[in-house]
Amino acid sequence: MLRTIDHFIGGSTFASGERQGDVFDPNQGQVQANVRFGTAADLQKAVDSAKAAQPAWAATNPQRRARIMFRFRELVEKNMDDLARLLSSEHGKVLADARGDVLRGLEVIEYACGIPQALKGEYTQGAGPGIDVYSMRQPLGIGAGITPFNFPAMIPMWMFGMAIGCGNAFILKPSERDPSVPNRLAELMKEAGLPDGILNVIHGDKEMVDAILDHPDIAAVSFVGSSDIAQYIYSRGTSHGKRVQAMGGAKNHGIVMPDADLDQVVNDLAGAAFGSAGERCMALPVVVPVGDETADRLREKLIPAIQALRIGVSTDPEAHYGPVVSKAHKERIEHYIQMGIDEGGELVVDGRGFKLQGHEEGFFIGPTFFDHVKPSFESYRDEIFGPVLQMVRAKDFDEAVRLPSQHQYGNGVAIFTRNGHAAREFTARVNVGMVGVNVPIPVPVSYHSFGGWKRSGFGDIGQYGQEGMRFWTKNKVVTQRWPDGFVDAGDKGAFHIPTFG
Repeated sequence: MLRTIDHFIGGSTFASGERQGDVFDPNQGQVQANVRFGTAADLQKAVDSAKAAQPAWAATNPQRRARIMFRFRELVEKNMDDLARLLSSEHGKVLADARGDVLRGLEVIEYACGIPQALKGEYTQGAGPGIDVYSMRQPLGIGAGITPFNFPAMIPMWMFGMAIGCGNAFILKPSERDPSVPNRLAELMKEAGLPDGILNVIHGDKEMVDAILDHPDIAAVSFVGSSDIAQYIYSRGTSHGKRVQAMGGAKNHGIVMPDADLDQVVNDLAGAAFGSAGERCMALPVVVPVGDETADRLREKLIPAIQALRIGVSTDPEAHYGPVVSKAHKERIEHYIQMGIDEGGELVVDGRGFKLQGHEEGFFIGPTFFDHVKPSFESYRDEIFGPVLQMVRAKDFDEAVRLPSQHQYGNGVAIFTRNGHAAREFTARVNVGMVGVNVPIPVPVSYHSFGGWKRSGFGDIGQYGQEGMRFWTKNKVVTQRWPDGFVDAGDKGAFHIPTFG
């Protein structure tokens, strides 16, 4: 008997929805559970619950909201191993990577624990004669998050941690491929003391996404996923007057200068390109050595390192990475590998056909490495989102800057060098939102903000940090005067615009 994953609305599980989706065990290639797909009526139930609870939550002082975040953090740490196992069982990433998924989400929760400081406004005494001006940040009301399969713990916590800390109610629509961890996080928030209705989890597919985008009581939507869907989310959401941040796909480049420590580069590339089976928007699937000599030396070191990678089930402590999330996604990755061959790339290491003994039906794919990839290749222009590393050789530094700058995506980029001038020049010139210098996966810490450029990000405000606080709040400015005495009834008001000079 398969278990059924229900919605979490108003502080309890809610079983509704005739349509259901399959939740697979990627290690075995078999269905392990069903998840209910909600309807517009189910969303309305979540909205009604949020509307009833949000005013009192917004009126709760920030310190008390922060205390709930502190307790939630403690509960997540206490349940870390169980969360990691549950996450791995549905996504397929190895346990160490699953713990990292949870921990990076907790970093944003820790930032939200300091929400009283983040929400402080500005104050000017004596802006005019007897006039003071101050500002305050106030919650929007109800926010929603639509999150992807590749980080079922981290990205929901990025969103609801900031939104709830700022005083909003929140409706989460997680990926239908691995929906159990988001439900469990909502249960832990309730256990931490969050009032019922402030965090709701409702499952579904595009029908639910559209219902969220169209609902008049949802003020803001945050999304992470592919670029085409991000653009759709942004366009449809803003057309209904919503505030929208929509993070899309990526094709992150790693620039390798001739003076780089190639042993360190190879170690970094192995993790950044193949960790989590490449299913990261901040993965490093393109390496750009500067000069053929650098490329040849790097290739010589890369091949044995790639061939030594261990692919295993998600519970294997020795495995570098596990299966991809679904059979369809595996077939998509293999399609792009064949495309790269057809386009003229040199397939140096072929990961297709990989079978893990005892798990032959699992969604495994071996590490794949291409050399002599050209910028004109469709397989280079598109996001593959799998364990595939492409080498694009640059003749000089200027070309190495142009490649990521001219790509349709602008999420992340890294440069590997010992030369401070080259690093400084690169970080200033490259047209990409997040840059690493000898850091292969430059995801900003929680008190900065995450956000890509070009087709990697739609909307003007990034995730978490001060940017996140601004996204989930609106600014109110108060101009006040307290006269020394009462106004004479015979005085007439001024009809010109007031000036304070």
